[in-house]
Amino acid sequence: MSKRLRSSEVCADCSGPDPSWASVNRGTFICDECCSVHRSLGRHISQVRHLKHTPWPPTLLQMVETLYNNGANSIWEHSLLDPASIMSGRRKANPQDKVHPNKAEFIRAKYQMLAFVHRLPCRDDDSVTAKDLSKQLHSSVRTGNLETCLRLLSLGAQANFFHPEKGNTPLHVASKAGQILQAELLAVYGADPGTQDSSGKTPVDYARQGGHHELAERLVEIQYELTDRLAFYLCGRKPDHKNGQHFIIPQMADSSLDLSELAKAAKKKLQSLSNHLFEELAMDVYDEVDRRETDAVWLATQNHSTLVTETTVVPFLPVNPEYSSTRNQGRQKLARFNAHEFATLVIDILSDAKRRQQGSPLSGSKDNVELILKTISNQHSVESQDNDQPDYDSVASDEDTDLETTASKANRQKSLDSDLSDGPVTVQEFMEVKNALVASEAKIQQLMKLLGKDAN
Repeated sequence: MSKRLRSSEVCADCSGPDPSWASVNRGTFICDECCSVHRSLGRHISQVRHLKHTPWPPTLLQMVETLYNNGANSIWEHSLLDPASIMSGRRKANPQDKVHPNKAEFIRAKYQMLAFVHRLPCRDDDSVTAKDLSKQLHSSVRTGNLETCLRLLSLGAQANFFHPEKGNTPLHVASKAGQILQAELLAVYGADPGTQDSSGKTPVDYARQGGHHELAERLVEIQYELTDRLAFYLCGRKPDHKNGQHFIIPQMADSSLDLSELAKAAKKKLQSLSNHLFEELAMDVYDEVDRRETDAVWLATQNHSTLVTETTVVPFLPVNPEYSSTRNQGRQKLARFNAHEFATLVIDILSDAKRRQQGSPLSGSKDNVELILKTISNQHSVESQDNDQPDYDSVASDEDTDLETTASKANRQKSLDSDLSDGPVTVQEFMEVKNALVASEAKIQQLMKLLGKDAN
């Protein structure tokens, strides 16, 4: 932390003393109990970090502190400040309230439903309102008034809005003005440091041009945040971006072992994903890394009594309503990967991210093994259509794990394979085809031998 928390600071949600967590995108500090609810909402609602036991980029922490100290919480509790709210029985949670249902219901209303945020007058065309808000954001980021920009973002302003007249984005404006905390806020809400303006320059270019070297370096870090986080998760190191090193690809202890033909085929399928679908998969894996790391920190900092219960466990990624049910199912099933399998997936993603960034072409073309795998995938898809499936998977249970054979566990990561030549590919599809692959393993091996003979 850049400074120690003052004793006067309280939880933004229940006013409990000494909050030890932050909700980064909400600009608030929260206590352990309220954090247990935030974690169940998902990163699309609240991005939580421990104030002491999670690594912080200094300017990111400074941004959150500035928002908290300048009353950012009033953005999320605007209507509760009205005396009429007390008369109507609406109130915020207090430290004595139970986590479930009292604090949980309040926090969900506050951040998920945005029940207390000040609403603009209704307009016929919401897109016009969003455009107006985004133009205001575009102008506001040149100043240091973070809470104004957070309020605009809470109302629907777009962090990546491309101003049609000025030919740039809010991040270009903030970078040119040297507003590093505004850049942090915009990045939290999805602003892309690699976006070019109408003259072909990126925010990084404007920061360097203006002599804002700390900002320029931070923007590069933000640009590689996803792959940096994945690498740090596996090996505790990050690339040296200042010296042109942008990727670290960790190696598994058993990396010298030959990959099976199925593993090679699955990896080739991963490489053949479109950039858009690959980015979606990488983002899902990033979210799973965040879930696992946050769970570890949260459990390590609790007293393992009242808080550590079934009601505070987050066993898989929460549903994001903006994603399809198929993608949400796939995201949940990432929790089934054990440490070795998940590490293998992360390494494959890091390797392919580097290849795509450097523009390296794939060698070879689709082979017969891939065609066999696709056929099995198609057959499995037809069979699964007859079964009623829930919208979202329940979680990997102990019973599921016990039923899996050693072979299926060994192949689970490497069978991230599906019918992906033409349509969208998700982890859900990868996991579905896994069952067919395991069941048909003997047949595949026999066919591969025949193919090998034909090749000779």
